[in-house]
Amino acid sequence: MTLKDLRAMARQNKIEFIDIKFADLLGRWRHITLPVESLAKKLFDHGVGVDGSSVTGFAKVKAGDMILLPDKKTAFIDPFHEHPTLSMLGDLAEVDGKIVPFERNPRWVARNAEAYLKSSGIADSSLWGPEFEFYLFRSVSFHQGTDEAFYFVDSKEAERSSGEDDPDNHGYQIPYKRGYHAAPPSDQTHNLRSEISQTLRSLGVPVKYHHHEVGGASQQEIEVDFGTLLQMADWSMLVKYVVKNIAVRHDTSATFMPKPMFNEPGSGWHVHQYLMKNGKSAFYDAKKDLKLSDTGRYYIGGLLKHADAVLCFTNPSTNSYKRLVPGFEAPVRGTYSMGNRSAAIRIPGYQLDSSTYRVEFRPPDATCNPYLAFAAMLMAGIDGIKNKIDPGEDCSEDLTRLPAKRLNKIPVLPTTLHHAIRGLKKDNDFLRAGDIFSQELIDHWIKLKQAEADAIRVRPHPYEFNLYYNC
Repeated sequence: MTLKDLRAMARQNKIEFIDIKFADLLGRWRHITLPVESLAKKLFDHGVGVDGSSVTGFAKVKAGDMILLPDKKTAFIDPFHEHPTLSMLGDLAEVDGKIVPFERNPRWVARNAEAYLKSSGIADSSLWGPEFEFYLFRSVSFHQGTDEAFYFVDSKEAERSSGEDDPDNHGYQIPYKRGYHAAPPSDQTHNLRSEISQTLRSLGVPVKYHHHEVGGASQQEIEVDFGTLLQMADWSMLVKYVVKNIAVRHDTSATFMPKPMFNEPGSGWHVHQYLMKNGKSAFYDAKKDLKLSDTGRYYIGGLLKHADAVLCFTNPSTNSYKRLVPGFEAPVRGTYSMGNRSAAIRIPGYQLDSSTYRVEFRPPDATCNPYLAFAAMLMAGIDGIKNKIDPGEDCSEDLTRLPAKRLNKIPVLPTTLHHAIRGLKKDNDFLRAGDIFSQELIDHWIKLKQAEADAIRVRPHPYEFNLYYNC
């Protein structure tokens, strides 16, 4: 996409504004809007000034003055602005006599991780395909004060809504944990998912399929085709943007929160991934067990060895670990298997195309920053390949039914954010290889995450009143 192409796009669509979006360190989009007259060479050469000190994770002691450089390749017509708007994703940079990359810019980390893989000679590229699970609620409210705390979410699809005296209640609610591939009229959100999917396709994001997920209280899933690391991280941000905005259009609230309800299925972000070498998956070898090449085995070995540290990026919220509990197809043990959804790493058993042979890392959730999460997984896998880390034997049995004696031999994944933070503090050399993750970024990430964990730790939990009020 050239400047000439962008100007032509602006003319054809009668564009009035240019919107530049960028991810903060936690993985939330920020944006700045300029009049269409700003669409000039100067914008791409010199960027637009922003105050980095006001952006989560970017504040620096010296100065907050930074510039935001739009990426022409990411241009799209924004479907949610009343005034015709051309949107682009951007990269934050610092100015020190000249423009220099900002080491905490998430897109910079993702881009460098891709380059590091290619320079290693291990593979030409990496391909990524997360599954986007989320809930749609009719209403949501929450509050945290010094003397009260509550949350309330409401779903018209949930079984508990069947008793409502409402003319719109037709009695087709979905029973608890019976929502997987539910059909209309029980699936009341099919048309909304189709609208989301069609919007994504119009923006260049290839959708594989969508369906109702297990959670009867309106849990959804949309899956997209594979993309390269930076491309898929950009798409992941766009998917969440589209899902949330279309939900609002329909007076509905969408959340990617891993565990918004007690004892209901959590929403994961299972990440399918493989390395591409000479146009084929480097993970496939027809002569090996599970048809998994040595490269694939060592990649798995790296992911499992560094799992505690990796989860600090792929599962970076306190709520993440309310999903990673036994009984909900959520992985709690560091092992791998063919087709076993209770393992941390699953090799999908339905794969027929050897050129895209892949593994699925099941712990992640969408509270992550996708740029950092993908880069962390890739760096763990590369470390496994370089050091030939053997993941051991696969586990084909249901981990939830294994005898305690055998189960205790399998490493436990982090059960709290504090646990994952400790893992990252102890084990981060593999991330700093090639200067992909700077020590400053890692230290700052730990500081942010520690603050979140402490914020939950010091506040009374409503259930504690059930347990201890009458002590």
